[in-house]
Amino acid sequence: MNQHIAPETALARFAAIVGERHVVTAPGDMAPHLKEARDLYQGVARAVLKPGSTEEVAAIVRLAREARLAVVPQGGNTGLVGGQIPTGDVDAVVVSLTRLDKVREVDALTDTMTLEAGITLLKAQEVADGIDRLFPLSLASEGSCTIGGNIAANAGGTAVIAYGNTRELVLGLEVVLADGRVWHGLNKLRKDNTGYDLKDLFIGSEGTLGIVTAAVLKLFPKPRARATAMAAVPSPKAALALLTLAKAQAGQALTTFELIPRIGIDFVIRHQPGTRDPLATPSPWYVLIELSSSQERGTEELLEGLLGEAIEAGLVTDATLAASLDQRTALWSLREGLSDAQRYEGGSIKHDVSVPVAHVPDFIAEASEAVRAFMPGCRPVPFGHMGDGNIHFNVSQPEGTDKDAFIGRWDAMNDLVHAIVVNYGGSISAEHGIGRLKRHLLPGVKDPVALDLMRAIKRTLDPQGLLNPGAVL
Repeated sequence: MNQHIAPETALARFAAIVGERHVVTAPGDMAPHLKEARDLYQGVARAVLKPGSTEEVAAIVRLAREARLAVVPQGGNTGLVGGQIPTGDVDAVVVSLTRLDKVREVDALTDTMTLEAGITLLKAQEVADGIDRLFPLSLASEGSCTIGGNIAANAGGTAVIAYGNTRELVLGLEVVLADGRVWHGLNKLRKDNTGYDLKDLFIGSEGTLGIVTAAVLKLFPKPRARATAMAAVPSPKAALALLTLAKAQAGQALTTFELIPRIGIDFVIRHQPGTRDPLATPSPWYVLIELSSSQERGTEELLEGLLGEAIEAGLVTDATLAASLDQRTALWSLREGLSDAQRYEGGSIKHDVSVPVAHVPDFIAEASEAVRAFMPGCRPVPFGHMGDGNIHFNVSQPEGTDKDAFIGRWDAMNDLVHAIVVNYGGSISAEHGIGRLKRHLLPGVKDPVALDLMRAIKRTLDPQGLLNPGAVL
């Protein structure tokens, strides 16, 4: 058993591991690491440590055990459920992984790249592009979120319909365990049936079972052509029928299918300079649809034919097809600006949920009716990844009301919306994770046996509760 040492002693020894300038203790310098994006959590920590290698991460964990300090891993600090913020319930250090930013290997023949956890998602996309390949994970925060954070949260994004969540994009991992050992699992094999697939334990575990320091990621052929359109649809039910048609006609070429309500378009146009209405006549709903192909020709024609058939069937009332990169960017800006634009409309109670794709229209209708009855004047803004059933069911405050009073109803509105989600066989966390924000909700929605198994895994891999305590479980 390790001998206990004082936290103050550990801080001095951390400097010997990572270098003095990478042990951050000044409040002003720590502040960016102790506040999350939506201001829901303000953190407390002894220090922010910035290791530069896997060996340094392992040494930090071993020393933290001796000092009985909790370790909270952090990537780009873009998480939306507070899992990357130490709340002060226990004595803790933050381990920022942004200095682990090396490209260890790029293997075009195997279609893989091995990257350290601190590399940003945007950089990962650029590395793939440099060898004429595609890394398809795409998020609004890709300029600052990191690969390690994407793996810890099992991030989703706009291309899940074609390529899957982060879990489907990872072949191997390198992980520092709670006892300071390193699991060297950087496997490039597509087939390996030699026992349990351990990597899946750590993907989506939010740093509670181990600290991911590197990963082998799958690459795909780079699209030679993209066709992007914004289609006006009368209802989510019509959007679902359009999705069915698109799958039948485009198959694997269908890479984006995003549902957007008119109110969302209004918010973006109102608050994002340079954006404009995509079509001449407003529509109650829109679908941003994109096809991608390794063939240089035929993609636009395929999308044109698809939209033409949908118009004849009454599923689409109008559409515009991007004729240039600038026009494509303009259409995407309407989707990517949705979350930010809601900030200017006052308080927003957010729900990152999923239901079976077939139930998306019914869920949106029922949840919208329920929240309006619960709080007259509130403005539902349901949008997102209809192609995989993940809807960001956000609710903006009634105009002219008090923001704090509205946000004070967060839990009650959550209970209302989540009950509807569960009735449809859905999930209260589709892609953002559980973190600290939704931890108290798990016992009400998770199978008791599943929770017991999760707790048993946590006890086995982290018996002292060292890694990110208070998150998930």
